[in-house]
Amino acid sequence: MFTFRVALVAAALFLGMIAFVELGRWVGRRRREAMAEEQREGINVLDGGIFALLGLLIAFTFSGAAARFDWHRQLVVDEANAIGTAYLRVDLLPAAVQPAIRAKFREYARTRLEAFKKFPDFEAADREIQRGSALQGEIWKIAVTSLDEPAFQPARILVLPAFNSMFDIATTRTMAFETHPPWIIFAVLIVVALVVSYLVGDIMAGDPRRNWRHMIAFAVTISLTLYVILDLEFPRLGLLRVEDFDQVLINVLRSMG
Repeated sequence: MFTFRVALVAAALFLGMIAFVELGRWVGRRRREAMAEEQREGINVLDGGIFALLGLLIAFTFSGAAARFDWHRQLVVDEANAIGTAYLRVDLLPAAVQPAIRAKFREYARTRLEAFKKFPDFEAADREIQRGSALQGEIWKIAVTSLDEPAFQPARILVLPAFNSMFDIATTRTMAFETHPPWIIFAVLIVVALVVSYLVGDIMAGDPRRNWRHMIAFAVTISLTLYVILDLEFPRLGLLRVEDFDQVLINVLRSMG
């Protein structure tokens, strides 16, 4: 569904750009004859500034989306490392509580893995995230209670920070899915793309023949770029996904036995 919606937005932009090129060409042909050459040169300078603005908008949004995509992949690795490290620190807890807390760890790792596999079913994903939060509380309670004895105070310094880091990275991963540019930026990008299309049509008005090859190539390039940007922004919903990096967490889960 998400892929279809993004493709629909890209297709609408493509058609809109073709229409605005035609509109610009139609208007341009009717006023070109009455315009002095000096006026045309001044307008070309203004057109260049708007073209540059479109390039900057695309560059910044694409760069930001790609950076966030890489961030999502890195967070998977960071969480897997945090869970693996915390699990190893369980050896420092009293032997009596280790079996119970290891079972909680296996359940927690499985829940974290399933939470992100549930997308785009947001309700199911949220249930797994809430279940993971509940397990965090249970793991923390067992650890704190078992380390109250004076003999385990040195272990407390190693165990609790590792558990806390594991919980923190889980929150960071969850909130990463809410980290996107304001939608107004994408709206401005689309508006500027349409304005540029109009100006391109105005520039092409000097040729009585339509250059469909360049018109289509221009519209396809911009609309496809927008599609990729939106797809990168939601790495669990579109065609470009980070599921391959889940294998790191799967390996950690398997190592728990």
